[in-house]
Amino acid sequence: MADHQIPQQLLADCHHLGQLETSAVLLNRNAALPWFILVPQTPLGDFLDLPDAQRQQVLGECASVSAFIKQELGFDKVNFAGLGNVVSAMHLHIIGRRVGDACWPQPVWGNLPEGETYTAEQVRDWQGRLASATGLVPATR
Repeated sequence: MADHQIPQQLLADCHHLGQLETSAVLLNRNAALPWFILVPQTPLGDFLDLPDAQRQQVLGECASVSAFIKQELGFDKVNFAGLGNVVSAMHLHIIGRRVGDACWPQPVWGNLPEGETYTAEQVRDWQGRLASATGLVPATR
């Protein structure tokens, strides 16, 4: 949907990589962990409130990003959550984890150290690889 708005707080914290069929795909700027955020095109605030068909479609998109994290980026664990306590618009977190990562074994919330950010080259690389792996339509910069 062209009129779907991504919350400004998410855009401030993330790179906008592009669009899947029903969700915008963002990448947290902190490069300590591959932390993707999907923003489904819906006015609803909670994932479990989505109609069955849309919920399955969004879940499929989350699974494709999870597979990318595991198969393309080499992470063996993925954390998946939809919180919405700070940003009320529905958004789903898909985060690559591994033993010994910057937060292990704690959750990323409140434990992610300030870290380096992704280079423009790395963002473009992951954007292109996601396009090949998931059908992402890259955002224009």
